[in-house]
Amino acid sequence: MKEKSKISDYTESEFLDFLKLIFETNGSSPDEILDPLLDHFENITEHPLGTDLIFWPETAELGKPEQIVRIVKEWRLANGKDGFRAS
Repeated sequence: MKEKSKISDYTESEFLDFLKLIFETNGSSPDEILDPLLDHFENITEHPLGTDLIFWPETAELGKPEQIVRIVKEWRLANGKDGFRAS
């Protein structure tokens, strides 16, 4: 998957695919592959919890990729930041 420079370059579906890639890569690939994906996640989401959304969610349900997309989307909207590109 080609990384995009900002979250507004991703559709919601593309961002979900990106998150799923992070989940697939975690535990199955070396840190040299995972770390850049996590850095990119933090940079484009700008969410204050960063990768804690993935690794230390408040509940197991909130740690699912679909819920992380929802959390990021709602936080960005509430903070006047760009959202996802329309499909």
